[in-house]
Amino acid sequence: MDDVASAPAAEHSRAIEFTGDMRDYVRIAATNALLTLFTLFIYRSWAKARSRRYLWSNTRFIDDELQWTGTGKEMFIGFLFVALFLGALGLAINIGLPALAIREGPAIAFLVLIGIYMFGMFLYGLARFRGLRYRLSRTTWRGIRGGSDDGGWRYGVKAIGYYLAAFFVGGLLYPWAQSKLWNERWNKMSFGPERFEANMTSDDTRGAFFLFWFSLVIGSLVLGAIIGVMHPGNPNESSPFLSLIFYAAVGLAYLRFVTAYYQAAAQWTRVGDLEFRFTAEYKDWLKFYATTVGLAIITLGLAMFIYDFRRWRFVIGHLEAYGTVDVDALTQSRTAVPRDAEGFLDALDIGAF
Repeated sequence: MDDVASAPAAEHSRAIEFTGDMRDYVRIAATNALLTLFTLFIYRSWAKARSRRYLWSNTRFIDDELQWTGTGKEMFIGFLFVALFLGALGLAINIGLPALAIREGPAIAFLVLIGIYMFGMFLYGLARFRGLRYRLSRTTWRGIRGGSDDGGWRYGVKAIGYYLAAFFVGGLLYPWAQSKLWNERWNKMSFGPERFEANMTSDDTRGAFFLFWFSLVIGSLVLGAIIGVMHPGNPNESSPFLSLIFYAAVGLAYLRFVTAYYQAAAQWTRVGDLEFRFTAEYKDWLKFYATTVGLAIITLGLAMFIYDFRRWRFVIGHLEAYGTVDVDALTQSRTAVPRDAEGFLDALDIGAF
């Protein structure tokens, strides 16, 4: 297929390219960190908006840069609302549930707790959907933005079913649930007049996930047996060295699933005539996270201030697009512009994509 272009592109050019400079971003990250600290984290939302404006404006697609139009104010209001809501919910769980157990009995309290967990699954799903919708609505290219007219409420309900299905079979349906939810999110999104189409299946991720699942289950059994032999009189005793090896092995296995997941997600997602490919292999992810951990240790955590830059550069550097874009036919999106930001995403500390 031809590279994405409104006109023939040079052979060495990329349809998607990041041109940001680490030295420029360090100045942004440093001032963001200081202002966030001095304002007792109130500036955090404005810092994220400033960071995104830099990353987006240095990301070139064909012949023009992306633009981030979100503001710190709307992100702060969204985060504040959700933080207060989750804080009130936490107080209800920690104070209300024990009182309910005393008054109505543990059975009633247990049922209420199950209901709260299901509500949490709903909120998690809603956060993923609305966070993606918000970011697309605040991302523009040639003045065209993305978005969705769907509020994500049905997606949140479906998320409960998919999560429960995966849970009741010991997590074995997790790759199936993740692929279904990916499709559910992206098939409700659009950019300009073009709708996204996602048809991901678990065929490309099932093998990698089973490797992770077996390493987690079998590894736990082996670790427990070894500790039981080493400390027969104290089964609760732990071995930091063996635990470190176990978690490292499980993490490496999960990283292989992440590799397969994002490759499959990009391959089976398109918008209009555009198709995508994510070229990051297992060794690329491994190098990225090994470098991240190493820099965090060497700098005593200061390197985490540039993590967003490094992650964005990694993603854009491995993302390729194919097909054609009829620039003259592009029109502005007719989807409603959401007023709410991504408060749930910030409060729950999860990513939209």
